[in-house]
Amino acid sequence: MNNPAHKNTSNSENEKGERIAKWLARAGVASRREAETLIANGKIAVNNQIVTHPATFIGSQDIVSLDGHVIDPPDRTRLWRYHKPVGLVTTHKDPQGRKTVFESLPPMLPRVVSIGRLDLNSEGLLLLTNDGELARQLELPGNHWTRRYRVRVFGTIRDDMLTSLKNGITVEGVRYASIDTRLDSQKGNNSWLTVSLQEGRNREIRRVMQHIGLQVNRLIRIAYGPFQLGTLEKREVAEVPYKVIREQIVLSNTPNKKGG
Repeated sequence: MNNPAHKNTSNSENEKGERIAKWLARAGVASRREAETLIANGKIAVNNQIVTHPATFIGSQDIVSLDGHVIDPPDRTRLWRYHKPVGLVTTHKDPQGRKTVFESLPPMLPRVVSIGRLDLNSEGLLLLTNDGELARQLELPGNHWTRRYRVRVFGTIRDDMLTSLKNGITVEGVRYASIDTRLDSQKGNNSWLTVSLQEGRNREIRRVMQHIGLQVNRLIRIAYGPFQLGTLEKREVAEVPYKVIREQIVLSNTPNKKGG
């Protein structure tokens, strides 16, 4: 392990190794920010020495552990599509003791993190990866990746409601960007909508629909950028071929390229 107090700033990062927060993210342990919190709490050790500084560098021979458990070195980047059912929270540990997505995954999967989240009562496509750096990259608004949902709402829909969402809307002081909403079908006071957005803020669809007088009673994510829910059954997991990952990450870094 390189001691940050004696690091040579003239050497490149490749020569010194890799910053530990980035290493932990690539290993699928946590995001960089979460990794820094783990370090601050004294939970990370390298070669049996507690790490005290996030600028610590990891070499190929170093042994990294979390709470005494050795962490496998980062594997090649992998990505999975997962059909999340209602009733699971997208977190590794829930203070309220609710069941989590990660507890429901098949045992053959390595440790993974989610790309974005779906709340307890939402279902559909959730992307999972063993690479925290990839997760961070794909969540960036600058990718211009469209998240698309099928949404069932209760209430009377008027054309001006959908126009207001298209133009962007402010709810309780929070400004939401344009949300493209299409009415697909209507039966009585229940309607199915296709909703497309790029920001993906916490509970965004539920908040804006409630603001215009519609109550969401079902929300299914069917696409995240170019990745589709398709015919995945609930709780089913399907790995995305590495070739597809490489192609789509290139697209995500190209201006004005949109998925979905």
